[in-house]
Amino acid sequence: MTARHYHPSPLQPVDIVSDGTRFALVFTREFPHRPESVWSALTDPDELRHWAPYTADRPLHTPGPVTLIMTDGDARTESPGEVTVAEPPTLLEFTWGADLLRWDLSPHGAATTLRLTHWLADRATAAMMAAGWHICLDVAAELLAGSPIGPIVGAEAMNHGWAELNKQYSDRLGIESIDPPIDA
Repeated sequence: MTARHYHPSPLQPVDIVSDGTRFALVFTREFPHRPESVWSALTDPDELRHWAPYTADRPLHTPGPVTLIMTDGDARTESPGEVTVAEPPTLLEFTWGADLLRWDLSPHGAATTLRLTHWLADRATAAMMAAGWHICLDVAAELLAGSPIGPIVGAEAMNHGWAELNKQYSDRLGIESIDPPIDA
C-alpha cells in the first residue's frame, strides 16, 4: 500500500474527559505488535518521520527538552517540547507546544493497547485532533506491519478522508464539527 491508496480504517474508540479546567481527547488503538515495537515507533525520530505529525531532534525515550518538527509540504515548524515521563515500553508523556500528550501502552499477549491522552487548549478541536490521530495511527500500523506508506499529515490528510473522519468523530463526541482553515 502507498499513501496514494490509503483509505481510513473504521472509527476507533474515542472520548473526551475533563480535569475541571482542561479537556483531553482519549484515543484508544489496538496494535498486533509487542509494546517494545510500538514504543520504538513513538520514540525513534527515524520511525516518527514515517507516520507522526512531527519528528524530533532527539529520541523521546528519556526525559528532557526536545524540539518537535512539523512538516506540511514545504513548510517546516519547530515547537519546543519537554519529555516529562519516559518509562520504556509502557508510558511516554511530553509537551508539544501548549498541548500535553500521554501515551500508555498495555501488553495483551503479543499485542498492545495504545491509549493516547491529548490534553487540548480547546474542547472544540477534539474531533479535528481525533481525525488527524486516526490517520497517523493508521499509517503507524502500516509501518509496524513492515509496509510503510509515508506520512499523511497537514494539507495532505485532506486528500485521504480527514474531512469525513472529522465529521464522524464530531458526531461520536457530540461536538460541532469545525472545518480547518482553507490554507491548512
